[in-house]
Amino acid sequence: QVDVVESGGGSVQAGVSLKLSCVASGAVDPAHCMAWFRQAPEKQREGIAPETQREGVASIDKDGVTSYADSVKARFIISQDNAKRTLSLEMNALKPDDTAMYYCAVDVWPCSVDPRVVVSAGGYSFNYWGQGTQVTVAS
Repeated sequence: QVDVVESGGGSVQAGVSLKLSCVASGAVDPAHCMAWFRQAPEKQREGIAPETQREGVASIDKDGVTSYADSVKARFIISQDNAKRTLSLEMNALKPDDTAMYYCAVDVWPCSVDPRVVVSAGGYSFNYWGQGTQVTVAS
């Protein structure tokens, strides 16, 4: 069993920075890929598993190789501490479009948020999720 807990969300004005953190505890394999996903409530469709509707924001593998969604490139930075099994997401120059619930995922395959890689792999598989932390950006 792996427990995943996110923190650091909040309500901010556009243009500022915010840092999210995620701690994974329990039977965590250091080789697990970790990633951040987000879900805006207006994009939630009923009858469809919520995990499959979340947008990949950034991922990082055990070697530190990262992947970012085009919408956050050059603004967000993902990092991890393998020894502590913590994951961070530094979000800069926040925009109202970044408003969403942000989720930390552990043991993600493929370890990428590039849609071409995900489609080529036949979709995602996830093993562990946190409960999410809300980020609201006002204009």
